Amino acid sequence: MPKSRKTAPKVSKKAKPKTPAKAAKKSSAGGSKSSSVALEGKKAPAFSLSDADGNTVALKDLLGANNLVLYFYPKDMTPGCTIEACSFRDHNDRLAALGATVVGISADSSTSHTKFTAKHGLNFPLLADPDNKVTRLYRVYKMKSLYGREFMGIERTTFVIDKSGIVRRVFAKVKVNGHTDEVIEALQELG
Repeated sequence: MPKSRKTAPKVSKKAKPKTPAKAAKKSSAGGSKSSSVALEGKKAPAFSLSDADGNTVALKDLLGANNLVLYFYPKDMTPGCTIEACSFRDHNDRLAALGATVVGISADSSTSHTKFTAKHGLNFPLLADPDNKVTRLYRVYKMKSLYGREFMGIERTTFVIDKSGIVRRVFAKVKVNGHTDEVIEALQELG
């Protein structure tokens, strides 16, 4: 009788469980991937930041007369951020006609915002959040990955906030092409 060969048990190819250190790192980065969406239906977190001219702008100053399109973007002068900013610029009349004001926020300095605004003729304010305090409040400062390298950064996200300060719509992980049309549609739904 031939001897039977013993084989090793099959190992599952499921993802390795996260180590406690990696899990803690992930949760400190802002929680789940869609944590910014959790703000929908809630009061928008208050903030106060400098604009491109160094003037202080607070959320309360942006509300009341208009709805607010508050968009967070990774970096001035980069291709995707330039396309997004120029799209909001090109559609600003349509957005204003729907009773909305557009404001962009990134971790860039006021000086960088001044150059970006001038180069592309932007017709709305950009606010500087170099310490990422507001990006953390809005849960858009997260662990990101590019070419296998992990780093903390701003996830491109847009918030539609009504006149009373309630977040009515959150667009997380925005794809820039066609995004302004999505925002216009959300504003039309607000009425």
